[in-house]
Amino acid sequence: MATHRAGFGDGIEESTPAVAYNPHAGEPTEKEREAGFGHSSSISKNSSGSESPNKEINEKSGDYVSGAVPAYDEEEGNHSGKLRVENAEQLVTSILSVDDDPTLNAWTFRMWFLGLGLSLFGSVLATIYYFKPQTVFVSVIFLAVVSYVLGELMEKIIPKSGFIGRWFNPHKFNHKEHAAIVIMSSSAATCALGTEVLAVQRLYYSTSPNAGASIFLLFSSQLLGYGIAGLMRKTLVYPTKMLYPINLPLNTLLETLHRDKTETARRLKLFYIMFCVLFVWEVFPEYIMPLMTGISIFCLAKRDSLVFTNLFGGANGNEGLGLLSWCMDWQYIAGTQSPLWFPLQTLVNNLVGYLLCICVFMGVYYMNVWNAQDFPFLSQLLFSNTSNSTVFAQYNQTAVLDSNNVLNEAALEQLGVPYFASTYATYILSTNLAITATFTHMFLWNYNDISTAWGFASYSNIKSIFRPSSWNYRFWKSGSDVGTAEEDGINDPHYALMRVYKDAPNWWYGLVLIFSIIVGLICLYSADSTLPWWAFLIACALSSICILFFGAQYAITGFQFIIQPIIQMIGGYLHPGYPVANMYFTLFGYNSVVQGQLLLKDLKLAQYAKLPPRVTFTVQLVGTIIGAIFNYVMMVTIVTNQREILLSIEGTNIWSGQNVQQYNSQAIAWGALASHMFSVGARYQWVTLAFLVGFVIPLPFYFLHRLFPKAGFWYWNTAIITYYIGWLCVGINSSIMSYFAVGFLSQFYMRKYHPEWFVKYNYILSAAMDGGTQVLVFILTFAVQGGSGAAVIFPTYWGQNGGNGNGLNYDYCMFNPANG
Repeated sequence: MATHRAGFGDGIEESTPAVAYNPHAGEPTEKEREAGFGHSSSISKNSSGSESPNKEINEKSGDYVSGAVPAYDEEEGNHSGKLRVENAEQLVTSILSVDDDPTLNAWTFRMWFLGLGLSLFGSVLATIYYFKPQTVFVSVIFLAVVSYVLGELMEKIIPKSGFIGRWFNPHKFNHKEHAAIVIMSSSAATCALGTEVLAVQRLYYSTSPNAGASIFLLFSSQLLGYGIAGLMRKTLVYPTKMLYPINLPLNTLLETLHRDKTETARRLKLFYIMFCVLFVWEVFPEYIMPLMTGISIFCLAKRDSLVFTNLFGGANGNEGLGLLSWCMDWQYIAGTQSPLWFPLQTLVNNLVGYLLCICVFMGVYYMNVWNAQDFPFLSQLLFSNTSNSTVFAQYNQTAVLDSNNVLNEAALEQLGVPYFASTYATYILSTNLAITATFTHMFLWNYNDISTAWGFASYSNIKSIFRPSSWNYRFWKSGSDVGTAEEDGINDPHYALMRVYKDAPNWWYGLVLIFSIIVGLICLYSADSTLPWWAFLIACALSSICILFFGAQYAITGFQFIIQPIIQMIGGYLHPGYPVANMYFTLFGYNSVVQGQLLLKDLKLAQYAKLPPRVTFTVQLVGTIIGAIFNYVMMVTIVTNQREILLSIEGTNIWSGQNVQQYNSQAIAWGALASHMFSVGARYQWVTLAFLVGFVIPLPFYFLHRLFPKAGFWYWNTAIITYYIGWLCVGINSSIMSYFAVGFLSQFYMRKYHPEWFVKYNYILSAAMDGGTQVLVFILTFAVQGGSGAAVIFPTYWGQNGGNGNGLNYDYCMFNPANG
C-alpha cells in the first residue's frame, strides 16, 4: 500500500494501480477512505490501458442496462463491436476515462503557487476587460494551457531531491494539481456583479461605501450562490444525467495532457496542430480582414437597403440578424458556447427558436409595434419619445430622479415614459416566457431528477433541529456525507470512484450560506443600498429556487439562461421607485444564481477529474475571495482615474463605461419605472403577462407525448425555444449560420456516422480551437487593440473598410445614418 503523506511535500513511495469503477464493489471503510483507497477493478481494459464501462444507458429511464460501449483502441481506431454514442449520458463513459489513482496528490506547492498567481492575474484581467470597449472574457481553456506550461516548467527547473525537492517538487506535475489550479483561477477570473453595483454608485450616485464594507459585500454576494448550490450538489452534480457538456472539452484536454503520452499521442498532436492553426488564423478576422467576421452575398449585391441590413447584416454590433451570412471568426462562432460540445437536442431547439426569432423581429419592426421604427432595429438602451427614424434620441435617465435617487413623479410626467427598441422588448418578453416555461418543463419531464434537491431541508430534518437528542455536538468531526450506492441512489461511474475520498460535508456549505446572509444584511445598510432586509431575504429565496431549476436545465442541456430581467422586475414591483435598491436586489437574486451554476459546473469538472471534494471546496473559496479583493482594488483604480471617460457616451478606444451605463439604465427602467412601463394597461404589459403564459407553453407537448409516446414530442424543449425567440437582440449575429453548420456536422453527422472519430477527437478539437483563439485575442487586445495604450489600426482596404469609424459596416450592408 502506498504511503500518503500530508502537506506540500506529499510523496508516493509505491505505485498503486488505478482504481476503476465497479458498481458491485463494497463501499470503502472509513480507514480505506482516509488512506485513499476504494473499489477494485471490474471494467474491461482496452489496448491502451484505459477502462471502458460495459454499460449502456436506457434513453427513456436513464438507467444502466447491460450491453454496449465496446472498448475503444486509441491507436488502432477501432472497436470490438460497433460504438454507439446515442445519448448524452454515454458521453461521460465513452470520452472520459473511468479510472482513478487516489494516491495522486493535489496539495502541492505548485498548486498553491500557480493557483494563487493565476487567480490574481485572472481577477485583475477580468476587471480591466469589464471597462474595455470590446467584450473579452478570461477563458478557462486559456488558464488551463498557461497553467500546464508553467506547471511543467516548475517540474523541470525545481530540484527534485533533498529538502527543496520534497516540499516543492515531490513528483510529476499531475492532472489533479492541474484541475485544482484551473478551478481556483477560474473562480477568480470573473468580474463580480457587485463590482458593477459599486462602480455605478461611485459614478452616478456620488456614494462610496468604505473599502471594508465593499469587499465584504463582494464576499457575500459571490459566496451566497456557493452555499445554496453546494447543498444541492447531490441532485445537481453527482448523477450521470447532470452532464455539464461545457466541461467535456476541458476534461478531455486535462486527460490528454496528463495521461500516458503513448496512449494519447494522436489526440495531443491534433491539439497542438489546431491550437497553432487557430492562433495564426484568427489574426485575419480579428485584425487584418474584419470582413471575414461576416460575408453576406445579399449585402454585397445590394448596399442601399436598410431592409437588407436588418435582415442579412450582422458583422457589426447591433447591425442586423445575419441571415445567411457566413462567419470565419471562431471567436464569434464559439463566443458563448462552442457548437462542438453543445448537445444535438439543444442545437435543434436552438435552431427552431432562431428561425422564429427572425420572423418575430422582422414582423415586430415592420409592423411598427411599440413605434418600432422610431428607434434602432437592435439596441438595449432607453429612448425618448422625441426619437424618430432619422435621429435616435436617448432618454435622460437621471432627470427623473430626485436628490435621494428616488423616482420624481413630476419630472417623469414632464419627460414621459421611455421606450425600448421593440426587438429588445421582444427579447425581454420571450425571456420571461422561457423562465416560467422552465419551471413547468422541469416539473413535467425531470421531476425525479430535481425532487431530492431540498432533501437537507425536509420536514424530518427540520423537526430534528428542535429535538436535542438528535443534535451532534461534535458535527465538525463528521467524516462525510457520502453514502453507499443504495443510499445515494446514484449509479454514476465517475461518482462511484469519488466515494474513496472524504466529501465536503453539508455543514461546510451551510456555514458559507449563513455567513453570506449575515454579512450581506450588514453590508446592505452600511452601503446605503436602500434595500430593506425583507427584500434581501426574498432575493435569497428566489436565488435558491432558480439555482435548482436553471441549474438542472444548464446541467442537462448545456444551456444557461440569463434570468436578470425577471429578478429586476420582481425587485421593481416589490420596492418601486428605488433604482439603487433594485441593483442590490438583482445582485443577490441573480448573481447568486450565476455563481451557483459556476460552482456546480466546477464540482462536476472535479468529479470527472477525480479531484477530492475537500480540495475542490478549498480552491473554489480561495479563488473567489482573491477575485473579490482584486476586483474591488482594480475597480476603484479605474473608476477614480478614468471617471470622465466612463461617464461619456462614446468613451475611448482604451476605456469605456458601456457596461456600467447599461446596468444603470436597467436599474432605472426596472427599479424606478416598472409600474409605469410594465403593469397591466401600460405600454409593455405583455412583458409581464408573459410570465403567466410561460407556465402553460410546455403543456401541449407533454400531453401530446402522453397520447402519442412514439411521435417524438419529448424532444422539444419549449423553454429553450421560447428563449431563443429573442436571441438576436444585441451583438454580432453574422456567426449564427456557421455556428449551426459546425454544430450539426459534429453532433449529428460525425457522432452518428463516425462515432470513433467523434469520441476520440471532437472534444479535444474544441479545446484546441478555443485555446488558440483566446490566446491570440488576449495578445491582440494589448498589442494592437488599445488594451495597453493607443490602438494600432490596420490600414483600410476592401477587407478592412474601417467599420463604424468610417460610417460603414464591415460586410458592406447599408449603414443606418440615424446611428450617427
